[in-house]
Amino acid sequence: MTANVLIDIQRATHASTPSDEQITCWTDLALSEYLQNHHEGQELTIRFVDEAEIQLLNATYRQKDKPTNVLSFPYEQAPGLHVPLLGDLVLCAPVILDEAQNQGKTSDAHWAHILIHGILHLLGYDHIKTGDAEKMEQFEVNLLAKLGYANPYL
Repeated sequence: MTANVLIDIQRATHASTPSDEQITCWTDLALSEYLQNHHEGQELTIRFVDEAEIQLLNATYRQKDKPTNVLSFPYEQAPGLHVPLLGDLVLCAPVILDEAQNQGKTSDAHWAHILIHGILHLLGYDHIKTGDAEKMEQFEVNLLAKLGYANPYL
């Protein structure tokens, strides 16, 4: 748990995943600007899964019948209701570990990148339009540099 965020970490995979301390560090960094403007506590679920679970979610919610590295499910407030939920992240451990190896990155650097990327989606960032993608990528690059990780887009 960070100062303002309760993180529910779920591990539904036998593959290697980051430590709770790493997850907390990366989450704090990704949410640092957001939390300055939100003084009440927030909740976030981070679930680590295998290919079958993420493929089912990807097919159900994005109509893409294949595994992916991360899915973000922002919590959508009902009008007049205030619940301090950021949303849910689902990360596919085998896909992320394979990507890191195939891209010649350390697993920690790639985990940090994908987790930060997913959290930015929860905060409303997107990469569908070129201008939005450039803004999101630059934010990711800046955050990863603070952790000592190289630009993942080079």
